[in-house]
Amino acid sequence: MMTLAPDLPVPVRSLEPDLRSPTDLSRSGASQPAVGRGVDIPMPSIGIVSTFPPTACGLATFASALGSGLDRIGAAGVGVVRVGGDTPSNDRRVVLDWRPGSPRATAEAARVLDSFDVVVLQHEYGIFGGPDGSEVLDLLELVNAPVVTTLHTVPLAPSIRQHEILEAVCRGSEAIVTMTRAASRRLLAHYRVDENRVHPIPHGATMLPVEVPPPREEPLVITWGLIGPGKGIEWVIDALPLMRDLGVPFRYLVAGRTHPKVLERDGEAYREDLMNRAATNGVADLVEFDDEYRSLPDLMEMISRATCVILPYDSSDQITSGVLVDAVTAGRPVVSTPFPHAAELLSSGAGLLVPHRNPVAIASALRRIISSPTLARSMAEKCRELARLHAWPTVAEQYLALANSLVTARRSRDVAV
Repeated sequence: MMTLAPDLPVPVRSLEPDLRSPTDLSRSGASQPAVGRGVDIPMPSIGIVSTFPPTACGLATFASALGSGLDRIGAAGVGVVRVGGDTPSNDRRVVLDWRPGSPRATAEAARVLDSFDVVVLQHEYGIFGGPDGSEVLDLLELVNAPVVTTLHTVPLAPSIRQHEILEAVCRGSEAIVTMTRAASRRLLAHYRVDENRVHPIPHGATMLPVEVPPPREEPLVITWGLIGPGKGIEWVIDALPLMRDLGVPFRYLVAGRTHPKVLERDGEAYREDLMNRAATNGVADLVEFDDEYRSLPDLMEMISRATCVILPYDSSDQITSGVLVDAVTAGRPVVSTPFPHAAELLSSGAGLLVPHRNPVAIASALRRIISSPTLARSMAEKCRELARLHAWPTVAEQYLALANSLVTARRSRDVAV
């Protein structure tokens, strides 16, 4: 990773499926064209383990989009074993609500998942029961179908227990998906994992026509997603007074609800602190807080209006960001702190990296993008090149090809025995 000057931004170079019961969905033997091949072979059915809408979190959004993509490209069936969630889901893809904490419930989840050809498990420590989500290991011990585990977190400095759990999850999976090269390197460098099981597949995104950010009399800078400490929004608010001399009015939109876990623990304290900070800095007129829940079309429309997206996250450890991928595939220039996913994805010139917690660098980066249509067009072109790699159907094809390879290998071993 490049060493960045403390006060300057640096351009980085370097569907509703036809869903049925678990039994109907599984092992139906539907013949579809194999991914990337011109022959007909049976496509596997996929059981997804994850949080799922209406749960509001990144994993839930990811699992829903991946499931839709798999269904659209010809998986024999897609069903979801939904982890947790207080509000019932009316999505027909959900075949079981699994609430960890009960051996009987875990056994039922394993039984349902074994009715599919392949299980695709979304792993994050916080969603499973037990210390650091240790109950996921109980599930993996009971599941007989091949398991593909997508790692949404690969901690650089895990606790001893987290380290043990992640290694055990990888041992219990026939394939491990990382969403960035940085995540693969970190996994192999710091954890005992079979390199042959690791498969990089990028994070997917819903595609918009990639266009140059529209010229606006009032430039719009946005941060969106679930809000809470660590998002770094305060550093953008501190940067705004340094931009008063731009000569054009501009707005900073903070869009998104407070993260449910933050809301439960602290209420709206973080949002209120941000509002007070804006008032103290004399920029309350430039900052808008919008906690409206947006449907996907509404979210895409909001992104399309943005001049620039800013991700000022405090963490230097984040290996995956769905918001980052959505911003890039929508063709929006991105200003971001150099967490690993941003450093990797923006390396083609699709954005600017700024140091963590540095309002001066943030103001300089925003000033460059707002005042330079040429730079914005260049970034949009780089985004166009990246977008095709992250379309959900493209990503789903890679998951389906991986699943099919596991089924084929399992069948070959069974025949040999």
